Amino acid sequence: MKNKLQVSLKTKILGLILTLIIIIIISLAGIFAYWEKEQTEKQMGELALQVATTVSFIPSIREAFQTTNPSSVIQPIAQRVQKQVGAEFIVVGNKEGVRYAHPDEWKIGQKMVGGDNKRALEGKEYYISKAVGTLGPSLRGKAPILNDQGKVIGIVSVGFLIEDIHTAFIKKLKKIAWISIIVLVIGIGGGLLLTRSIRKDTMGLEPYQIASLFRDREAVLSSIREGIIAIDQDSRVTMINQSARNMLSIDEDVTKKLIQNVFPKTEMTRVLHSGVGEKDRELSLNDRTIIVNRTPLLEGNKVVGVVASFRDKTEVREMVQALSEVKRYSEGLRSQTHEFTNKMYVLLGLLQLGNYQEAMDVIQSEFQTSQSHTRSLDPIMDETVKAIILGKLSKASELKVDFTIDEETYLEEMPPHINRSKLITILGNLIDNAFEAVSHQQEKHVQFSAADIGNEIIFEITDNGPGISDNIMPYIFFRGFSTKEGSQRGYGLSNVKEIIDELGGTFEISQPSGGGTAFTIFLQKQREERTG
Repeated sequence: MKNKLQVSLKTKILGLILTLIIIIIISLAGIFAYWEKEQTEKQMGELALQVATTVSFIPSIREAFQTTNPSSVIQPIAQRVQKQVGAEFIVVGNKEGVRYAHPDEWKIGQKMVGGDNKRALEGKEYYISKAVGTLGPSLRGKAPILNDQGKVIGIVSVGFLIEDIHTAFIKKLKKIAWISIIVLVIGIGGGLLLTRSIRKDTMGLEPYQIASLFRDREAVLSSIREGIIAIDQDSRVTMINQSARNMLSIDEDVTKKLIQNVFPKTEMTRVLHSGVGEKDRELSLNDRTIIVNRTPLLEGNKVVGVVASFRDKTEVREMVQALSEVKRYSEGLRSQTHEFTNKMYVLLGLLQLGNYQEAMDVIQSEFQTSQSHTRSLDPIMDETVKAIILGKLSKASELKVDFTIDEETYLEEMPPHINRSKLITILGNLIDNAFEAVSHQQEKHVQFSAADIGNEIIFEITDNGPGISDNIMPYIFFRGFSTKEGSQRGYGLSNVKEIIDELGGTFEISQPSGGGTAFTIFLQKQREERTG
């Protein structure tokens, strides 16, 4: 029963388009019709008043009032003018309202009707009025006829029947109706083309079907702990879940990228070409052992993609480190989101108050800050280090820390054995510790520098904090030791030391003469083979 009540996408789009077009057409047509009606009446009334005024000033008509038979002179003039201007009637009467001219000659000599002559005869006014005369309801222009002494000796009434005005308006309204019909037909045609294009893009699926498929897919991907990654027939990534991102240490959007650039050791392309699935294959990835399953995607008899699922078999220590880093970056993102939201509210307030220049200044300032950060990262070629520093720049902005990059910094791409997770642990922990060290300083300064010299990569993080006392120095790398409050403290520097030892590197801790602490890390570009 529920499916029978579902409305198709085509019906929804056409219904929406037709409803909007009809509402717009009716609204605009109604407004235009009202304006046109008012304008037509106004124009006709002004024309009637102009003709009446002109006739009242014709010398021969004024002189005719002094003759014994004024109608013989006035009637021909009135009929000629009436024909020229297209008026329904031109009536000329004396100051008592007796007609000297009328379209129906047999009415000459009778009193004018309508009761709207008083203002012209008594007040010498020129005006427009509506009244019912012998020819029916009409729109009239009234003008008094004055003699040389300025006294009223008669009146001119020029009129257009209301019925004729309505007829002229209806003719104009028909044009509006035709235009509206044309717009409606164009809207229907556009709606049909739009629905056809959308249905082609959605493979004939209705929106509720697409939503259901999407919900099911998201629920499946989020409910499993295995990493899932899919590629199309061109070996480009089409889907990757969060578990796979964690295992592959991917922080950026890799959709549409070649799988070889995302997952270098994968054999998914082999399955893509052979069409034969593979199960429970072991693979070494970033010093981890993972179990991989690869399944071809078929469309008919053609392979159109491959889906790979893999499970991690790493040690508990690395799992704990990964969770710690995820939590840390989650907090960083929340702080950045909070700062960004505040800035957006400021912009919204400035725009609502009409302070457009101040809003533009805020945007320009943020743009310049972003550009400055980007330029400072240009000497760093390694994308992972660049991403880490860029994230820390945002965090520093939230914490009001002056985080700078040394002008002499230069770094090529990191060698493969110094992978992303190791860099995140080393640099992330040291920079975060530096931020915490300066948190209570009046002026908070942290500096990062990197150097690529010979077979060594050198990182140095310097802060102007209170420094490390001599009695604490021997214990800072002990797991669980921390001078900070909290139960989940004392693991950052311990993890850093373990990874540096694993990579065969060394570190130095110094305290500059101006105060603070400097951590210097020395890593080898080429891994030394251990014997023993």
